[in-house]
Amino acid sequence: MTIAEVREAKGRRKLTMLTAYDYPTALAVDRAGLDLVLVGDSVANVVLGLDSTREMTMDQMVYHARAVRRAVKHALVVGDMPYVAYQKDATQSVSNARRFVAEAGCDAVKLEWFDQAVAVSKEIIAAGIPVMGHVGLTPQTATDFRVQGKNAETAKMILASALALDSAGCFCVVLECIPDRLAALITRRLPVPTIGIGAGPSCDGQVLVTHDLLGLFDRRTAKFVKQYEALLDCMTGAFKRFKGDVEEGRFPDKEHSYGMSEEELSKLGEV
Repeated sequence: MTIAEVREAKGRRKLTMLTAYDYPTALAVDRAGLDLVLVGDSVANVVLGLDSTREMTMDQMVYHARAVRRAVKHALVVGDMPYVAYQKDATQSVSNARRFVAEAGCDAVKLEWFDQAVAVSKEIIAAGIPVMGHVGLTPQTATDFRVQGKNAETAKMILASALALDSAGCFCVVLECIPDRLAALITRRLPVPTIGIGAGPSCDGQVLVTHDLLGLFDRRTAKFVKQYEALLDCMTGAFKRFKGDVEEGRFPDKEHSYGMSEEELSKLGEV
């Protein structure tokens, strides 16, 4: 998958994106034929058990991105710029974006809307690194984790932000947790694809956090999450069965043990 192919999908077919933070998950996502893989800073919540994505460092994000890159052969890999990489000190934005490409092999980076988002996006793009924008609910700076843009005033601000990121050269824009009709309007207005998460069906593509989709997260999930499996329950059940087999002597059995001939054993003498 290339940046050009993502752009060309606009109005032709729906794009699909999921998060991945490790080799086996990325392998499964890529084998399933997803278009894009996001190495999201949501790793802070769903893998590391942290309360805020703002706690992620560049070293941590590059570490996870490298694992994902080893697995992915077909999808476009996008590195999620953590808060400290561009919002804490915008002058470090380009050098940190370069780390995702040079050290982890990412194809692009994603950044959330903030007051310098347009200038930072332009600088990163000028450095030859494609940028995915992100408007609506922006978890790195949000104080209110509810639907954004429900009134005309805030909706206009989100629309303006999306248009500005397109003008800056972003190859697509994530719309998070906004009304479906606002997302439809933005999708019509933007010449580049929109990828929705909690933004209704009219976006050009959809993304979810994989751990939410698989039921691998023990905290409350948003209304827009569709859980396709309940793997946390499946894993817990498997672990309980293992515990019982070991305690009651059913595992390991002969099938899961290695043998040794009587002749060789006799050479050991008393053991």
